[in-house]
Amino acid sequence: MAETETQDKETQIPTNLRLLLILEEVARRGVAVKPSDLVEALGLAKPTVHRLLHTAETEGFLQRDLDGRSYGPGRRLRLLSVNTMSSEHLRTARLAILRSVAEEVGETCNLAIPDREGMIYLDRVETKWPLRIQLPVGTQVPFHCTASGKMYLSTLRQKTLDGVLSAGNLQPNTERSLTDPKVLRAEIQNIAVNRFSTDDEEFMAGMTALAVPVLDGQGRLVGTLSVHAPTQRHDVNSLMSFLGILQKGADELSALLNE
Repeated sequence: MAETETQDKETQIPTNLRLLLILEEVARRGVAVKPSDLVEALGLAKPTVHRLLHTAETEGFLQRDLDGRSYGPGRRLRLLSVNTMSSEHLRTARLAILRSVAEEVGETCNLAIPDREGMIYLDRVETKWPLRIQLPVGTQVPFHCTASGKMYLSTLRQKTLDGVLSAGNLQPNTERSLTDPKVLRAEIQNIAVNRFSTDDEEFMAGMTALAVPVLDGQGRLVGTLSVHAPTQRHDVNSLMSFLGILQKGADELSALLNE
C-alpha cells in the first residue's frame, strides 16, 4: 500500500477508534500479529501502529509474543473477554444449556476458557450426587493433565505447541499425568483428529473427565464443555457414552456465542 494511500485511509479513521480496531484485529486473528500485518489490514501508518501497540502493551491489553516482534492478547484484554462472556444475558443462556447437559448426563458440567497458564472454569453446574469433585468457578487447571487443557493444546499451531511442551512445566499431578513431551504430543495429535479429550485420573486421583470444543464463527476454539465424575461412578469408557450429549451442548453454546 502506497504511503499516500495509507495516510489518506488513516485520516478517515477517527483517532479514538484506531486502538480499538487494533485490539479487534488481534483478537479476530487468534494468533500473534506483527505490526506490518496491522498496517496492511487496517490502513494505518506504521508510526501510528507502533505508537498504539506500545500504549496497548504498556497498559496490559496486549503482550509481546515469544519472538519479541508479534503481539497477542494481554491480561486486560483476556479479562475483558471473560467479563463480556459473563454478562447477565449471555450467562443466563449459557447456564440453561449447561443445566440441560448436566441433567442428561447426571454429572457435573463445566465451561472452561484458556488463559496463559491454564484453563479457567467460567461456568459450572454441579451434579446432585452427594459424592462430587469440588472445583469452583474461577479455578485454573493445567493444560497438560486435564481434558479441557489437552483439548485446547490440540488446537494450537505447531510452533506454539512446541513452545508449551518444551517449557518444562509438565509437572505430574498424579502418577497418571502425561509428563513425557513425546507421549503427550501423540495424545494431543489423537485429540485433534477425534475432536474430544479425556482425563483418566491425570489431574486428580479418583476423577475422570471428557471434554469437547466450543468454537467461534471461524471454527476456532473459544472454550471447552466438559463433564467430570468420580471413578466410583464412571471410568473413561463409560463417560464416552455422553459424547453426543456434550457435542450437542457445545454446538448450542457456539451458536449462542455467535448470535
